[in-house]
Amino acid sequence: MSHRLLSPIALSALWLVTACGAARAPQPPAFQMGAEAAKARAKIDSLRYPYTKADIAFMTGMIHHHAQAIVISSWAESHGANAEVQRLTARIINAQTDEITLMGAWLGDRDQPVPLVDAAGQVTMPGPMASMPGMDHSAHGDQMPTMPGMLMPEQLARLDAARGPRFDQLLLTYMIQHHRGAVSMVQALFSNHGAGQNETIFKFASDVEVDQATEIRRMLQMLFELDVPPPAL
Repeated sequence: MSHRLLSPIALSALWLVTACGAARAPQPPAFQMGAEAAKARAKIDSLRYPYTKADIAFMTGMIHHHAQAIVISSWAESHGANAEVQRLTARIINAQTDEITLMGAWLGDRDQPVPLVDAAGQVTMPGPMASMPGMDHSAHGDQMPTMPGMLMPEQLARLDAARGPRFDQLLLTYMIQHHRGAVSMVQALFSNHGAGQNETIFKFASDVEVDQATEIRRMLQMLFELDVPPPAL
């Protein structure tokens, strides 16, 4: 087979075509930071992993749920809880504070109302709250819906009045109730057609289910060591 050398003109034409093609090739966007960039990334993520109204309700409701767990956990030191209970509540505070930040960012990046949590654990919505499946608005009014497992006002008062071993018993009993409620919220999410498919939602909800089920088992063991019967299912 014979090989022909390209003429200088042909070489120039070939270079021009290649250069123009390279210039027209789409370049990956540079990584950007800030609120608008986060929303742009969330939009791309949502095209790949769509979310539903049930996902929004879950993230919004779980912020309320976590806020109450943080409040009652914060009472441990001032109410004379033993060292093991204080270690448990410190872990709950750290983990669930980070998770509230994650949930708020997910909602905000998708232009959804983000519940506002103050230092006392009170939660308010920046606008009218839409109806959310699985929430009971009767106990606290429209601004503070209750989710499965959340403590009612009389339970909060009873826990706040307790000290020492009595506080330990009530805290563990009520936190088991609280955690079971969170697990049921995850199960309800995954049973809702099309929900829980967004990558962030799926990972977060799965982590909540596993982590809180693990803590439930630990708290049941702690109650056994205190010679306190476990709460009824």
